[in-house]
Amino acid sequence: MARHHTTSAHGPSQRQLRVGELIRRKLSEVLLRAEVHDPDLNRIPITVGEVRCSPDLRHATAFIMPLGGGQRQEALTLLRRHSRELRHLVSQDLTLKYAPDLRFELDETFDRMDETRRLLNEDTVRRDIVGDDGADEEADD
Repeated sequence: MARHHTTSAHGPSQRQLRVGELIRRKLSEVLLRAEVHDPDLNRIPITVGEVRCSPDLRHATAFIMPLGGGQRQEALTLLRRHSRELRHLVSQDLTLKYAPDLRFELDETFDRMDETRRLLNEDTVRRDIVGDDGADEEADD
């Protein structure tokens, strides 16, 4: 008998990744073409960084960031307000049994990258990375 494993311990399945990427592309197209009938939403350029799907593909969380990083809360509020319309527009070209419920969260990866870059540039960290002679310690290996 085959053992049934849940994918939560192993990460997302190939199907979840594939469907998430399809939803990301379609959602980006919908937002780019301003297909939602809301001038407030259409005036904010929004980047869709990633879409994560639940294992049953009924829920999809889109991680978004307004271009330039401003108006984050406004963009998030507007997307959440129009989630049903966006769900309908996104699911038109998808060949899924169910149209996934769209949820929206802010994409924090850019903030984390900036924080990591800031930490790596601190004097105490740079001292550990760079050896006494000014060369990287990894070069000695």
